[in-house]
Amino acid sequence: MTDLALDLPRRDARVISVIGAAHCTSHFFQLVLPPLFPLLREAFGVDFVALGLVMAVFSGFSAISQIVAGFVVDRLGAQLVLPVGIGCLGVAMLGIGLAPSFWMLLPLAAIAGIGNSVFHPADYSVLTARVTPSRLARAYSVHTVSGTVGWALAPITMYTLSQWLGWRGALMAVGILGVIFAAFVASEHGELRTARHQQHSTSRTGGAGFFALLTVPIVMAFIYFALLATAGGATQNFLPTMLPQVQQVTLALATTITTAYLASSAFGSFAGGYLADVTHNHDRVIGAGLGGAALLALLMGFVPMAAALLFGAGMMMGFLSGLTVPSRDMLVRAATPPGATGKVFGFVYSGLDLGSLISPVVVGALIDHGHTPYAFVFIAAALALTVGAAIAVKHNRHEA
Repeated sequence: MTDLALDLPRRDARVISVIGAAHCTSHFFQLVLPPLFPLLREAFGVDFVALGLVMAVFSGFSAISQIVAGFVVDRLGAQLVLPVGIGCLGVAMLGIGLAPSFWMLLPLAAIAGIGNSVFHPADYSVLTARVTPSRLARAYSVHTVSGTVGWALAPITMYTLSQWLGWRGALMAVGILGVIFAAFVASEHGELRTARHQQHSTSRTGGAGFFALLTVPIVMAFIYFALLATAGGATQNFLPTMLPQVQQVTLALATTITTAYLASSAFGSFAGGYLADVTHNHDRVIGAGLGGAALLALLMGFVPMAAALLFGAGMMMGFLSGLTVPSRDMLVRAATPPGATGKVFGFVYSGLDLGSLISPVVVGALIDHGHTPYAFVFIAAALALTVGAAIAVKHNRHEA
């Protein structure tokens, strides 16, 4: 018994480390191409709209495939699906590095999108099945922060590699590394093994098919993710544009505040992991965190602030938003029927893609028509509605 107790933290650490590295890889590959756009534009003789189409294909295939990937993870086991996804990303980038024409980038972007689709259902299935329950929320928080690290590493890595190897060499290098990492993850199948679940459309438990996703708590969780991405996307993408207009600060300061917001969100996720492991009131954590973030958004949009106060408000908004992420994942886990972790997390996380499509259109229109302060109202409203969705998830879990 003592040996087993001592081994649990080591096993948990290994599982969390491998899954965290996989999630970091996923986010890294999401931003491999954008830093190279100027070089790709010149090499293929296309405009930025065409390059944007490549990323749209990637995102579209990722969003659509993510739901399918959830069912595949539950059916075959995450330990088989995860390395295949990583391998697809590596092969796709290697192929783009070798592509002789622009049009070859589109099917390769589709392959990369399919590869990217496996991470949320596979990662959460492994963490939920393999990590000690008392440390699960902290495992979720490490998973979230690892993705942020991947985003941060991609631009500087691709710029540096392109300076040394050219854009083709840079893509081929990260593609080969992706394939190697896929092989490593495949070798860890024993640590990442999850149970296989057969699909039975009439069952309401572990074998539930597509209709398991149409219960009230799961649908509300999907709406939660869509609303959260709507607010978060608007904040991350437009804060550098909005702050100079409503607070009369420089673009440099607005960009710095945005960076501080993102960094504070990561720290908030770490803190939220510890908090979510010691409480069952995850909806209250979400209500306090996102409610506070919504209030700060309104203050930043309508109340003139000194630079230091504005910087602090941006940091606190990011921290409070990040603080709720582990509780969010714990709330979804509690609403998930046994044996349906992959399909549920795949489904609800596809809500992020929907929300990411909504916010640029709405916020861009508000800014274009001179209503920038109301973009902050839009962000605050989305955060407030997210709290409502979290409460609905909590109080309808018995229907899952």
